[in-house]
Amino acid sequence: RIVVDDLGHADDGIIHVTARFGYMETPDVPGALAMLDPVTTEGPLQLDQASYFLSKIELRRGKAPTMAPWRKRLFIATSYITADAAEHFGLPRDRTVIMGSHIEV
Repeated sequence: RIVVDDLGHADDGIIHVTARFGYMETPDVPGALAMLDPVTTEGPLQLDQASYFLSKIELRRGKAPTMAPWRKRLFIATSYITADAAEHFGLPRDRTVIMGSHIEV
């Protein structure tokens, strides 16, 4: 359910954690991190100082004829209805960084 990877450097203080949640579960990332064994994480985690990084993709209407214009508008409009990822994963707003990119449809 939880996998910890030191990314090839065991003493740099940076780890990659993969936590898997079921479809019907509400993801609680800070809660999952609190359950980690300090031996696997290069020592105890300071969750009150942890930073979280999310990615966001913003769709833009492009000129390429990839689909009918009305379908492009509908597809892009539905992409704005998504839930707030930080809230969904239970992440603290003041320590969550959201990086984005744009893709033309």
